Amino acid sequence: MVNIDVENLGKFSLEESSSIFNLISSKNKELARKAIIAELTFKDGAKKFADMNFVISSDLKIKLLLPDDEKSIDTLNHSTSHVMAIAIKNIYPEAKFAIGPSIKDGFYYDFEIDKTISPGDLKPIEDEMKKIISSNYPFERKEVTKDEAREIFKGNPYKLELINDIKDEKVITYKTGNFIDLCSGPHIISTGRIAAFKLLSIAGAYWRGDEKNKMLIRIYGTSFFKKEDLKDYLDKIERAKLSDHRKIGKDLELFSFHDEAPGFPFWHPKGMIIRNLILDYWRKIHIESGYQEIQTPIILSNELWHTSGHWDHYKENMYFVKIDENDYAVKPMNCPGAILVYKSRQHSYKEFPIRYAELGLVHRHEKSGVLHGLFRVRNFTQDDAHIFALEENLGTEITAIINMIGKMYEVFGFKSYHVELSTRPEDRIGSDEMWDRAEKKLEEAIKENNLEYKINPGDGAFYGPKIDFHIKDSLERTWQCATIQLDFAMPEKFDITYMGEDNLKHRPVMIHRVILGSVERFIGILIENYSGNLPLWIAPVQVAILPISDRFHSYSEKIYKVLKKEGYRAELDSRVESLNKKIRQAELNKIPLMVVIGEKEQESDTVTVRKKAGGDIKNISINEFLSVLKENIENRKTSL
Repeated sequence: MVNIDVENLGKFSLEESSSIFNLISSKNKELARKAIIAELTFKDGAKKFADMNFVISSDLKIKLLLPDDEKSIDTLNHSTSHVMAIAIKNIYPEAKFAIGPSIKDGFYYDFEIDKTISPGDLKPIEDEMKKIISSNYPFERKEVTKDEAREIFKGNPYKLELINDIKDEKVITYKTGNFIDLCSGPHIISTGRIAAFKLLSIAGAYWRGDEKNKMLIRIYGTSFFKKEDLKDYLDKIERAKLSDHRKIGKDLELFSFHDEAPGFPFWHPKGMIIRNLILDYWRKIHIESGYQEIQTPIILSNELWHTSGHWDHYKENMYFVKIDENDYAVKPMNCPGAILVYKSRQHSYKEFPIRYAELGLVHRHEKSGVLHGLFRVRNFTQDDAHIFALEENLGTEITAIINMIGKMYEVFGFKSYHVELSTRPEDRIGSDEMWDRAEKKLEEAIKENNLEYKINPGDGAFYGPKIDFHIKDSLERTWQCATIQLDFAMPEKFDITYMGEDNLKHRPVMIHRVILGSVERFIGILIENYSGNLPLWIAPVQVAILPISDRFHSYSEKIYKVLKKEGYRAELDSRVESLNKKIRQAELNKIPLMVVIGEKEQESDTVTVRKKAGGDIKNISINEFLSVLKENIENRKTSL
C-alpha cells in the first residue's frame, strides 16, 4: 500500500503502481490535462521534479506544476530542444549531438555536422518539427547502465564523454519516436503539448566552452504553451532590435569598438557626457551617505592575488604583466586594493563603519565569442564600495545599501526589481561556519526589509554569499546589476584588524557592493530601456534650435547663446533645409526638445518648444523655458 498526498486534491492510498498522470486523471481529468510536471517530496524530505509519466512506487507528496510555473516553461523549452534534435537528425542523419538545455527565454542544441547551416535552413527544420509535434510522440524515460548507454551512443564522442563524467552507475535516457537522448529530464508528457515555437538564430559554440575543442553548430529557439505568448515574445524581440544599444551608440556617436582593441570600448564626446553625468550623481549620493572615495592601481603584484584567493579561483579571467622581472596582474576586481588602503594604518572601533567607494577600472579576459557591445567587454568601470563594519552593525549597513539601490534605480527610471540570495559555491574560501553566519545575516536583512526573494543555490562569490538585484526594463527584460556580498573570509586572509573597546585587536567584516555594477553595461541597459531617448538630464544634447529660415538665424543664435550660458546642452541647426527635415534630424539624434523659431517667435521674443515625446509648448518666453528646463533637470525627471 502506497500513501499519496496531492496538493489541492487530498490524500489517497494506492494498492498497485500508477503513473502520476493516471492517478490525477482518476480524480480530476482537467487538472491532469493541464499539469506539465510534478514536484515530488519523499518520506526523507528529498525533493525532485518528475514527468507526469513517473510511476509511483513509494509514499509521496505531489505538487502539480501548471503552464504558468517557471519550471514548467523551462521543461517545455527543454523538451522542444529534443524535438529540434529529432528534426535535425531526420534531415541530417550524420549529425552528432552534444547538449540541448533550456536557457532563459528559450533553448538551444549544439551539434556537429560536416555542412554549413545558414538561417535559410531553419525553416525546413521548423517544418520537420511541426510533423513531430503533430505525431504526439511520448517522452519515455528509461534508466540504463553506463555500458548500455555507451552502446546506445557509440559513435557520438560528446555523449560518451558526458556518460564518463556521470558519477552514478545508472544513467537516464529519453526516447521520443525513434530518437534516444541522454538526459535526466523531466519532460512534458508528449510532443503534442508544444503549442507554439520558433527557431531564432544560428551560432558557433566550442564544445564545453573551451576554445581548444571543436566548434559546434548551435541553434537557438523558444517555445510557449500559447500562440499569443509566442507572438508577444517575437514582438518584444523586434522592439529590442530597434533599441539595440550598439546601433544607437554608433548612430548617436556615443562609443565605438575597433579591431585594434577587441572588447575594449572607446568613448566619444557625447558618450562621455552621459557617463560623467551618471558618475556625478553617483558621487553626490555617496558623499551624502558617508562614503569616502578612493582610487587604487590597475596593476598589482601576483603575490596579492595569491593572498586574496583570486589566483586559485579566478586567474583564467586575468591578464598578467612582468615589470622589472617581477610578476604582476591587471586587476579583475577592486577589493584587494581597498584592503591595502584599509591596512595602511591601524583603525579603531570608533571609526566604524568605514565606507570606501571606488570607480575602479577592471580588466577581465572574456572569450571573443561572448563579447557583446557594452554588455560584455574586457575592461569596465565598477562602481565599487568596500565597507568595513562590526558584525553587530551589518543589518543596519545592509539596509542602508538596499535603500540606496532603490533610490538610485528610481532616478534612472527602473522602479521594479527582484532579489536573489546566492549561496555558497563549491569552489570557495573560508570555513563552513563563516558561510553559515554570512548567509544567515543576508537572509535576515532581506526579511527585515520585506523583500520578496528566491534562493540561487551555489552562485555566491568564492569569498562570500550575495544578494543580487535584478531590474526590469521597458521591454520586460531583467538585468542583474546591484549586488551586496558579505565576506568573513578575506579579512582573515589579509589579517586585517581594528582596535576594540577592550584595547585588543579584532577582525572586521567586509561588505563588497555595487549599485550600477559595470558602468559600461549600465549605460547600455539605459540606452536600450529608453531606445536612446534618454531623460533630459542625461541626454547628450538637450535642445535643438531650429530656425524656419535664414531670416531668423540671428534671433536663433541669441537663444542658443542664452542656453549655453546657463549651462544647457544645445545645438543650433542653421542648415538651409526645410523645417520638416530639421525636425526629422533632431528626432533621429534623439534630442528631447526642439525650439522652433519663426516670425511669430521673433516678433514676440518667445519660443515654441516641441517635445520629441509629443506635444508642443507654444509662445513662451525664454525665461519660462529656462524654468521648465531647470525644474526637470534638477529633479532628474525621467519624462518631460
